[in-house]
Amino acid sequence: MDSDSDTSSMRELSNLKVCFIAGTLAQGGAERQLFYILQALCQAGATPRLLSLNHGEFWEEAIKALGVSITCLGNESSRLKRLFRILKELRRDRPDVLQSQHFYTNAYAGLAAAILRVKAVGAMRSNGQYEVTHTGVLGSRLNLRLPRMIAVNSRNAMRYAIGRGVPASRLYFLPNVVDTQWFKPSGSLPQTAVTLVAVGRLVKEKRFDRFISVLSRLRAELRLNVRGLIVGPSCPTHDLRPGLEQQARALGLYPDRLQFMGGVSDIRSIYHQASICVLTSDWEGTPNVLLEAMACGLPIVSTNAGGVPDIVEHARTGFLFEPNDLDGLVAGLARLVEHRELRATMAQKARAFVEENHSLSRLPTHLGHLYDLTVPAACRGTDAASPTGNGLTELHSPILTGSQVQQ
Repeated sequence: MDSDSDTSSMRELSNLKVCFIAGTLAQGGAERQLFYILQALCQAGATPRLLSLNHGEFWEEAIKALGVSITCLGNESSRLKRLFRILKELRRDRPDVLQSQHFYTNAYAGLAAAILRVKAVGAMRSNGQYEVTHTGVLGSRLNLRLPRMIAVNSRNAMRYAIGRGVPASRLYFLPNVVDTQWFKPSGSLPQTAVTLVAVGRLVKEKRFDRFISVLSRLRAELRLNVRGLIVGPSCPTHDLRPGLEQQARALGLYPDRLQFMGGVSDIRSIYHQASICVLTSDWEGTPNVLLEAMACGLPIVSTNAGGVPDIVEHARTGFLFEPNDLDGLVAGLARLVEHRELRATMAQKARAFVEENHSLSRLPTHLGHLYDLTVPAACRGTDAASPTGNGLTELHSPILTGSQVQQ
């Protein structure tokens, strides 16, 4: 990154008051990205705030350690009461920008910002279709339409949003970033059996059942010496782990050839145990898991889901296959398992790609551009309650225009 651009971005961010709304602070990719954003703002000299619908979750203490004030809104019994609580909190210290970190909290940010006449930034973090489907007809419409700007972490989701009638000028591509100083190769390759790692919350769309089937075929049909790790917490409302364990046991994998690690605090140590990172999802945005694994020097074998093709180049940094192409997944993994030099070459290229395109050091510039589009620098720190006209400043086109989205 150009140092002058970085310095300028940091200086501009220091003059900005941003309050975030998060649906959860659990151990997930959106929450890790929230931590990175808050960290960047704090390092720039800003004092961001956070309103969370829940409390006592994985990222809460780490965020507090940054010096960020967190207000929990989770005990409110209705959405309307929660909105009133948000308004009450914001009136105490009105921000320049009210930013949602999850798609399903976009409506809160949009409504509160409209009432207080401040600027709202929403989020879209999956492939778009998944989030819209799971928030219902009214919810999806509100979450898409109310924020004046939406930060999207995959080009796939941007194309979907445009197809739903959202103007390209309201969409900003905010790529996921990785701390490449922390997530880096261990310096030595595992000497034991080739280890495949799959990371994510144990939810249906991640399709860990598919990962188990592929692992079984590698061992039973191709006689390859491979083992597997499934890493991630169970979903509190629908625990899939017992069923996955039963599947693995029936295939002769569990517990000796496949381990369920649960949620871990130091995911880097897991990547260092692994030889290949595998993602078998039906739906994705831009998976943090793959970026972290690539930064740690792992080649990827993944389904062609969501924004994955934007970060994994087929036959260069990994292999991509359609979600139901189990034969392809097995063949791609077998090739990497059997060719150590190919694993090492892809691992080097994967690391280089992340350093070039998704390094944490790039985040201040990305944020600076986003907030320039949302709140012109001249308007920051002024009385947000006294704008001209209807209080909505006309936005310029984002860095990624509608024509570029189609490429």
